[in-house]
Amino acid sequence: MTSIPFVAVSGAATAIPAVVAVASRKPLPSFVGLDKGNSYQRSTQGLENGRSESPPRPLDAQEAMGMLKDAQTVQSAMYVPLLHHCIKTGSLSTAKALHAHMMKNGTNADMFVATSLVNVYMRCGASQDARNLFDEMPEKNVVTWTALITGYTLNSEPVLALHVFVEMLELGRYPSHYTLGGMLNACSAAHDIDVGKQVHGYAIKYETDTITSMGNSLCRLYTKSGDLESGMKAFKRIPDKNVITWTTMISACAEDENRIELGFRLFLDMLEEGVMPNEYTLTSVMSLCGAKLDMNLGKQVQAFCVKIGCEVNLPVKNSTMYLYLRKGETDEAMRLFKEMEDSSIITWNAMIAGYAQIMDSAKDDLHARSRGFLALKLFRDLVRSATKPDLFTFSSILSVCSAMMALEQGEQIHAQTIKTGSLSDVVVNSALVNMYSKCGCIEYATKAFVEMPTRTLVTWTSMISGYSQHGRSQDALQLFEDMILAGAKPNEITFVSVLSACSYAGLVKEAERYFDMMQNVYHIEPLVDHYGCMVDMFVRLGRLDDAFSFIERTGFEPNEAIWSSLVAGCRSHGNMELAFYAADRLLELKPKVIETYVLLLNMYISTSRWRDVARVRKLIKHEDVGVLRDRSWITIRDKVHFFRAEDRTHPRATELYQLLENLLEKAKAVGYEPYQNAELSVSQDDEKPAAGSSLKHHSERLAIALGLLETPPGATVRVTKNITMCRDCHSSIKFFSLLANREIVVRDSKRLHKFKDGRCSCGDFGALL
Repeated sequence: MTSIPFVAVSGAATAIPAVVAVASRKPLPSFVGLDKGNSYQRSTQGLENGRSESPPRPLDAQEAMGMLKDAQTVQSAMYVPLLHHCIKTGSLSTAKALHAHMMKNGTNADMFVATSLVNVYMRCGASQDARNLFDEMPEKNVVTWTALITGYTLNSEPVLALHVFVEMLELGRYPSHYTLGGMLNACSAAHDIDVGKQVHGYAIKYETDTITSMGNSLCRLYTKSGDLESGMKAFKRIPDKNVITWTTMISACAEDENRIELGFRLFLDMLEEGVMPNEYTLTSVMSLCGAKLDMNLGKQVQAFCVKIGCEVNLPVKNSTMYLYLRKGETDEAMRLFKEMEDSSIITWNAMIAGYAQIMDSAKDDLHARSRGFLALKLFRDLVRSATKPDLFTFSSILSVCSAMMALEQGEQIHAQTIKTGSLSDVVVNSALVNMYSKCGCIEYATKAFVEMPTRTLVTWTSMISGYSQHGRSQDALQLFEDMILAGAKPNEITFVSVLSACSYAGLVKEAERYFDMMQNVYHIEPLVDHYGCMVDMFVRLGRLDDAFSFIERTGFEPNEAIWSSLVAGCRSHGNMELAFYAADRLLELKPKVIETYVLLLNMYISTSRWRDVARVRKLIKHEDVGVLRDRSWITIRDKVHFFRAEDRTHPRATELYQLLENLLEKAKAVGYEPYQNAELSVSQDDEKPAAGSSLKHHSERLAIALGLLETPPGATVRVTKNITMCRDCHSSIKFFSLLANREIVVRDSKRLHKFKDGRCSCGDFGALL
């Protein structure tokens, strides 16, 4: 085969002037790009002496097979319905049998029949057989070349399609607009926008870009590459837009949160033009409603679906159900789900992913966890049904396990991925790494990471973040260096994890080097999270002046989290002047998180600054941030136990409190000193907190006590807490881990704490709170 003068196999596209040069050295025949659809039905038989014969009488598959069995005179037309039947049934063996029959009677030399067979092989997934037949053909027309190009794209081999196109041009053959459309689809599948633009230029040169099918391919190419502006330009140049044209652009807008309004305008324009939307259009419009979280508009679209008879269509049902989930109307979504008689794996995935997403937007932690439990129940029902989970299902449900720290369920799902062969998928593997890391099992996360056949940037970043959260800063930094050597390019999220690792370990020089590398080598502008890691590092080390100096030198505006960290750090290190300054800056932001106000109240009450106490209480009431609710969960043998502060509702409450008292007494004997916080909750009724309020029985302590009672000796105790652990609880749990000889994992609203042998993985940042 002639050498290929272009094509990016590894993803870095290079220019293809050779292709354009080959194509432009000869005048283009008049048929190029102007074929309106007849070329795919046209037989080359009978095109002799400028006259075409009448087409043979069409046969159905059964009649054609009967004629072949009766050994009548075989005509090429007899094979056409049989070959179409092979495509319909996906029968590769039948196609090969027909091929052998053609070779026996010499019909395989007929270009029309051979081209049909190339198409059949491609449609049946036998691309190598198609290529072998193609190479054996003595004659090929533009339809033959096009069948090979589109077939490679259909079989997820778009780079080979690009090779064939170059080969075609180098042999002096000219493409039709169908060929160019197939090439654009290949460029889209190969994510090769540069070559796609050159094909676009070729189409403009020969005035084929305004043909509807070509314009649709151009719109698809640009929108899939994220260039919606170029897609709109191609869209506007199409004089006869069909439903595919409109749907392509509307669906592209649905995937871009900044183009939601444009998507709605396009839909209205489509209706005004008299183009009737199909189920795919309405699915995309429903996605627009979901992205905008506009339930009223969604119900109007749902009514429109009923009006035109599309409401029973499965994709429309799925998107409608997903909209209800996004809006938190879970009962209505479940009703639609249960009414579906023909639910597919896409339907199950929409429900599970919907519950997973609304966990983050739930009004409180109890509602979030209830959504998570519903997602787990749905997954259990799916496994027991005739439908089997796919890669997307596993990815979504593992994210639920991560959010809930549901290790036992996560391990069961891990077993399911092995059983179904899904573990080889990089997305599922990445979700596994994240799940084990979030559940405090960094060793299992490492094992999953090491066993991955391929890794993406998300995987590298997830593992680096996991090491950082578990206090293994050197491992995190070493993995980052390995990632660079492997050729992966870090993004802003990767650098947050790296700088966080430096902060935990107090590695100032390394942090400054990576901060400079991010800007000067990878040209990433620092975000507030990057600045926050640097400030956090100086605060941990007690270098408060350096922290404020860094803020002044860089000129960034600290957010609520950074000022809160400065308040806690300054207070812990005894610099109350800077603490009060940071508190004033924090109050200027009018915080939205109740924990921030509790932090300030504790500081002002402990220093008897009652005017500031009154000011904070007034802000709490004005901003309507609610009250601080202390809640913790622990899962033991697939049963979830829930605790509040000072909770005595558990059946073993007496034993729990007795165990806590014993542990606290023993802890005091080995150096534990209770930290007397000024107040636990924010009450609007009391101007001052009750004196001597007890900090012994916060919710996480009760959950840990139950874990120590009901789990085997040596087993890890895992607890989830909805708010940040207080300073006293953090200190006491370190002693609990030492006295009980247990590993205790507590994940609060800010970070993961892994207590072992009297130490915490957070680098004792909890001591600053």
